[in-house]
Amino acid sequence: MRGILSLVLALGMSAVGAAQNPTPPPDQQNRDLTHVKESAPEPPTPAAPVIPHSYALVVGIAHYTHLPAKAQLQFADRDAEDVYTTLISAEGGNFPAENVHKLTNEQATLQNLRKELEQWLPSVTGPQDRVLIYFAGHGFIAGGKAYLAPTDVDIAHLSTTAMPMEDLGKDIGTEIHGKWKVLITDACHSGAITPEDDTAQVNHSLLDLNTSMFSLTASRDREQSFESPQWGGGHGIFTYYVIRGLQGEADASGDGIVTADELAEYVHSNVRLATKTLQNPTSDRGSFDPNMVLAYNPGRSAKCTGPNCPGTPRYGTMVIQTNMDGTEVWLDDKSLGIIDKAKPQRFPGIAPGPHTIKGVHLGYEPDGPREEQIYPGQDTTVSIRILIARHKDHAAEVPFNKGMELYTRGFADNYKAAAVEFEKALQIDPEYSQAALYLGRTWQALYDPEKAEVYLKRAIDIDPDYSEARLSYAAALLDTGGFDEAIRQTNAVVQLDPKNGMAWYLQSQAFYRKGTFDQGIDSGRNAVKFTPANAEAHLWLAESLRQANQCSEANVEYTQYLSLSNFNSALGGQLNYYLLGSLFGVGKKKRAAQQDIWRELRAQADVGICDCQWMQKQFQQAAESCQKALTYVHDDPYANYRLGIVYAEEYNGNGNTELLKEARLHFSTVIALIPDTDEAQRSRKYIANIDAVLPH
Repeated sequence: MRGILSLVLALGMSAVGAAQNPTPPPDQQNRDLTHVKESAPEPPTPAAPVIPHSYALVVGIAHYTHLPAKAQLQFADRDAEDVYTTLISAEGGNFPAENVHKLTNEQATLQNLRKELEQWLPSVTGPQDRVLIYFAGHGFIAGGKAYLAPTDVDIAHLSTTAMPMEDLGKDIGTEIHGKWKVLITDACHSGAITPEDDTAQVNHSLLDLNTSMFSLTASRDREQSFESPQWGGGHGIFTYYVIRGLQGEADASGDGIVTADELAEYVHSNVRLATKTLQNPTSDRGSFDPNMVLAYNPGRSAKCTGPNCPGTPRYGTMVIQTNMDGTEVWLDDKSLGIIDKAKPQRFPGIAPGPHTIKGVHLGYEPDGPREEQIYPGQDTTVSIRILIARHKDHAAEVPFNKGMELYTRGFADNYKAAAVEFEKALQIDPEYSQAALYLGRTWQALYDPEKAEVYLKRAIDIDPDYSEARLSYAAALLDTGGFDEAIRQTNAVVQLDPKNGMAWYLQSQAFYRKGTFDQGIDSGRNAVKFTPANAEAHLWLAESLRQANQCSEANVEYTQYLSLSNFNSALGGQLNYYLLGSLFGVGKKKRAAQQDIWRELRAQADVGICDCQWMQKQFQQAAESCQKALTYVHDDPYANYRLGIVYAEEYNGNGNTELLKEARLHFSTVIALIPDTDEAQRSRKYIANIDAVLPH
């Protein structure tokens, strides 16, 4: 009777040399890079654009393993981070976060570049898609050929350690699909890659003439691309204007849409002006659809009044200075980053007319929002004055402190009572951001993420630089399926604090839940790197590793999670850390006791180990791990499902029908718990097979 059953199924989750150049402006460093072109226009985009499926690869390399210190760059990695943020913004590129892969510094090896360009993008893109490739870093020309320089480039062996632009052209033209293809490169010698005398030949031989291609490069042949701390706190000059343009400043028509033509004109005119014509960005003016939608800000068209309207003189510079270190500045509801008092920052390329500016610092009354007028061709100095410490109303502190006492006790009744106290504190002092934060967290603990989001947003509105509130908001979004916004919120935090392990941990969850396991692994590794004692950072890294079929490493991380979260061991004193922080974002609206969340996560880890052992055909060990999971949550459907399969596999190996009886029991439990799922449907088929084998 052996071999009758075929019971191999997954959990239902897919595992699945330099030329002569003019002297650069003062305080600017040379940067090196690319250019490619393409063809045939598409019909004009309608006024209310339909954004196609979109994919992007963003690469930024400031640190090169084999180049001397003088050849290292300052801001190429930051350029890539800000381009990524702009692309995934809902009021920018509108790219889904899971569809944007980012490689910076040591990640951007030749092997990884080729993997993204030759495997990932060709495998996911379709003929109606929008595809963008951005590269910032060094580029070299040798033997008449141009190369992109990955982080492990060896200039003595360019042909084997660098990415030939010819290969990139072939990948974009023939392997990567899409109706709109965009190549944006910030490096020296960009224009030399397709010199004017053989542009037609290169296009004809390399690129698909039936596809619209927009190539925007940092400079012309024999020019260099510069970077400087003067541009938005530190950027390549070209990339600075690319980012500002995509954020809406390039919208010459005032319709909220940034087209390829608009971005090319904005970047070209501003970079030429900023470098006194030493750097001249290039783009192919004839081969791409001029109405290609690169970014869309639906609220921008409503702001087209006075000098901001189409046809008026454009672009001025805002110089921002502040009296306090660590001041975050917001321009037109977009963060410009952190500014210190000793380092005024210039923000060129801003459309003339009124703009809203605000300076914030946690614990202080904000300066603004207020309007500042920008004039074409002029510097406008704006002083941000953070002066008044926000004094909490003493009367509000009484209910807040009482609420905190109840909140830290845990369990449903205490949470409900805590919510009442936090509400009182907010009624007394509507600007009490900490009360709003903990009221949101309390509703999250009570499995009401919709209410949680209301108060967490309120905390952010009160204090936009309140990273803790942004992270709790991201956690609430994980429970309501708002994964894209959760990624944006965590990305905003790591932009300001790259070592924030909690942000990386929550981002790892978001990518995992979207099924983007490679990015979940990257974020999870950062979480473990910066907060190695955070048990859940190890768990979510392990989950993504398992789904990527990296079970050996996944088992190490699962084991580390189980060790760190063993509250009955000597680590029990860390209990409050987990209950008050790490467990946010993992609720299932079933119970209001965080201890139950802890049990569910312990079970999840053991099921993960079980699954890896099953994939490695270690069936006896797998059964033990799944049984352990059921000691934490006896009705965990996936532990039952996997255990049923493991018992059936053991039967296939030894013919012991008692194992089939156990398998049938667990499959029946799956059907009772989650009757409408794929796992339940498969369980029914397995039971039918088992019943054909077992005597009635």
